[in-house]
Amino acid sequence: MKKRFCTTGTCIPEKNYMVDISGRIDRIISEYIENGQYFTINRARQYGKTTTLYLLEKRLRENYIVLSLSFESADEYFQSLSSLAEGLMLDIGDCLKEQNADEKIVEEWYQPILEKFPLRSLGAKISSLCKACGQPVILMIDEVDKSSDNQIFLSFLGLLREKYLRMQQGKDQTFQSVVLAGVYDIKTLKVKIHPEEESKYNSPWNIAVDFDISMDFSIQDIRAMLLEYESDFKTGMDIEQVSEFLYNYTSGYPYLVSRLCQLVDERVSGSELFPTKKEGWSKDGLLTAVKMLLGEKNTLFDDMVKKLSDYPKLKEMLQSILFGGVSFPFKIENPLVNLGVTFGFLKDRNGLTAVSNRIFETQLYDLFLAEMAINSELYKDAGIERNRFIVSGMLQMDLVMEKFCEHYEEIYAENDQKFIEENGRKLFLLYLKPIINGTGNYYIEARTRDSRRTDVIVDYKGKRFIIELKIWRGNEYNTRGEQQLFEYLEFYKMEKGYLLSFNFNKSKKTGIREISYEGKRILEVVV
Repeated sequence: MKKRFCTTGTCIPEKNYMVDISGRIDRIISEYIENGQYFTINRARQYGKTTTLYLLEKRLRENYIVLSLSFESADEYFQSLSSLAEGLMLDIGDCLKEQNADEKIVEEWYQPILEKFPLRSLGAKISSLCKACGQPVILMIDEVDKSSDNQIFLSFLGLLREKYLRMQQGKDQTFQSVVLAGVYDIKTLKVKIHPEEESKYNSPWNIAVDFDISMDFSIQDIRAMLLEYESDFKTGMDIEQVSEFLYNYTSGYPYLVSRLCQLVDERVSGSELFPTKKEGWSKDGLLTAVKMLLGEKNTLFDDMVKKLSDYPKLKEMLQSILFGGVSFPFKIENPLVNLGVTFGFLKDRNGLTAVSNRIFETQLYDLFLAEMAINSELYKDAGIERNRFIVSGMLQMDLVMEKFCEHYEEIYAENDQKFIEENGRKLFLLYLKPIINGTGNYYIEARTRDSRRTDVIVDYKGKRFIIELKIWRGNEYNTRGEQQLFEYLEFYKMEKGYLLSFNFNKSKKTGIREISYEGKRILEVVV
């Protein structure tokens, strides 16, 4: 059977092209399971948690009884303590039968739960089961935070904690290890359970150790996956270049890597523009896949929109980072930073808080700009004149810069300095967006972004444009950005770049001019 890339459900090595995570499974077993640790694998949506649990269970069954459950569709379990105990009894019973447990063990497990003390009765069943099995028993629960805003869920965690502590004291027998998987860190449930209720800040799951094994895909991981694909299809792709591209755009976020590969394999390759697989697995083919990904509706981006709506302060923080170049220190104890990391939006970059990958960054820019576009004259003007900027199928960036200058002066020249400092970059991106939309891609070079400088990289049908946006204050107008832009052009081996300066000097001279700088041509626009 032909293998495929998978972005829905569990990835199966025999059926899907996927990163080899066997080394991570080995570490989980040796560092956590064999040491009897209780822990939570909390990662953002579609980060490979379910696949990790599947492969972990497969390996553990060689030496353990594995009770693998999911709370994905278990809402009714948390109506009462009795319904929880009954539900778990049924699920665990199914696991025992699937693993061909002794009939007497299964029969004893199915003995009725005591109605008056359901959790105490469930606890006694667990002890009896672990004594009778003759092998260590592992409990694994996926989607564990689906009902984590429920007091009954806390009671369940309390039961696991109590039995764990009694086992440590030699007074009970229970699960060798418990593995919970979800988005939220179960040890800090205050974020999920009504933040105003201080009494619920401390979770009973404080017995769990931190899970610090990376689940990101490295360039080496991606390369190994592509080597397997290449051995089947012999496309002739440049595996090193493709691997680096995928990592640069995704920072190893598992779903994003797999989805881009899936799009290239199934939709880009064989299309009119990329008839062969070799043409599909090229830089232009990959950029086309990026455009497709950013333009599609998927559960990951839907969840992003929901989270931004639920947490407006996190949304404000992201806007400050992206548009204002604000450098927030990365401190995981900061509730907003912690939330952003939990959802996969933020990461630590050299001690500063940064958006976690280029795909998310562009998606966030698009979302925020779409909100602004509704009432933006600049956006409407650019959309009306879009055809003027495309000549023989190619973007005319000189004309884009010239017309932005004209429209900006007409609409915003009289606004105060604070408005321009906060919105200048938004306004340029808002103007650029409808012009390249549907054909080109853009992203912001995060390494150069700060409160005074931003580099916008535009890819349009294989041609790249670099635009440096700079805010000048006071005497800074005399210290131009040509050198910085020159160094960037050198890095990308380009001869021409663009410098857009928002200048607040009273004696400023606005307009457009082309200058030469150390053999490079720079079109400078001052507004």
